[in-house]
Amino acid sequence: MNNLTKRQAEIFNFVKDEIENNGYPPTRSEISKMFGFKSPNAAEDHLKALQRKGVLDIAAGTSRGITLSAESTGIPVVGLVSAGGPILAEQNIEKTIPNNPGILAHGVDFYLKVKGDSMIEVGIFENDLIAINQKMPVKVGNIVVARINDEVTVKTLNKISDNLVVLKPENSSYSEIEINPKKDNLVFEGTCVGLLRDFS
Repeated sequence: MNNLTKRQAEIFNFVKDEIENNGYPPTRSEISKMFGFKSPNAAEDHLKALQRKGVLDIAAGTSRGITLSAESTGIPVVGLVSAGGPILAEQNIEKTIPNNPGILAHGVDFYLKVKGDSMIEVGIFENDLIAINQKMPVKVGNIVVARINDEVTVKTLNKISDNLVVLKPENSSYSEIEINPKKDNLVFEGTCVGLLRDFS
């Protein structure tokens, strides 16, 4: 994220966690105590550096006037997924898109950049960004992001049982994928709830 140093990333994550968990940011004194700084001035220097890098906004004249910038709270766009790692691992994230909660009925946890043509018959094309919700229950008929062993794929969930999961490509040139969950490592990473396309 904007080439943060290790310490800057630690402070940013601390501020972010405090806001998410408590509803308000830490003070400079609390940051100093957390990271062993001798004075709040050291915390202030780090906060100003984070502000210059565009991930925090700082309001003057208030001890808790720290907010996350729009860039840092955007929705991640996942490109190529590293084998075996979490889908939202930092190395998979190409950029972020500002969060606009009013656009889609369901929340969006991340966008996945589509590779290939296996879903063209439902209007999903290569380089489209599909909006993924990780909290919705996975249901037959949904377009899902599935990780089969170390490979991530986007398909329609056609059948699900203890012994058999069938993923259907929406392109008549491709065959269905049959998975035995007892033998294969299958993880549903989320459900597709929308799509973004750049016409430029």
